[in-house]
Amino acid sequence: METTPSTIATLINVSKIYGQKDTQVTALDNVSIHFNEGEFTAIMGPSGSGKSTLLHVLAGLDNATSGHVTIKGTTITGLEDKPLTHFRRDHIGFIFQAFNLIPTLDARANIELPLRLAGRRADQNWLNQVIDALNLRERLNHKPSQLSGGQQQRLAVARALVTRPALLVADEPTGNLDTAASKEVLNLLRQAVDKLGQTVIMVTHDPRAAETADRVLIVKDGKITHDLKHPTAQEIGQVA
Repeated sequence: METTPSTIATLINVSKIYGQKDTQVTALDNVSIHFNEGEFTAIMGPSGSGKSTLLHVLAGLDNATSGHVTIKGTTITGLEDKPLTHFRRDHIGFIFQAFNLIPTLDARANIELPLRLAGRRADQNWLNQVIDALNLRERLNHKPSQLSGGQQQRLAVARALVTRPALLVADEPTGNLDTAASKEVLNLLRQAVDKLGQTVIMVTHDPRAAETADRVLIVKDGKITHDLKHPTAQEIGQVA
């Protein structure tokens, strides 16, 4: 018997407007959408479509002009800066194009950094699961400069996972990578969903990257125009 997926994040009538009067730009136009727990969603659209704004508003990196964003039962729209910062730290993992690793810390310390900043102890079972899933066990005493690019990618993903976030968000994580490195990052994100039960939301411009996801949202002119389940790159290309 199949179980019904539970909703982990919701946007309700969310708009984001930049500027005023003649310079006003509507980046998001009354968007309502939900995201399921344990699902890999890719967000695509042309440059200036609003896809990155959608991700940033969802993750609390940018404020909505109107509407409501709820994550794991907490409405984050309207939160003051400090509680919003704490919420992001505890419930959202971020992966960007740059790894942003601390060069003076070894791999283990880089992974555990979000927990230390939050004054929390690591859940050793979860930490070991993440380390082993990402094949980092033999590299924990190495500093970033002693790691290959692929190993640094794994380290950045592990750091994002260590707090067991409600959402793992990735903004163009393959944007500056070659084909082989891009494939590795996408495999890591896929693993995070399939092996670790995480919820991943990724912005990408690449239909082949989006093909890795369970669900693909197409954004145009600040609106979600298509919501596709397990599409092929060709199917994505026809509507993106």
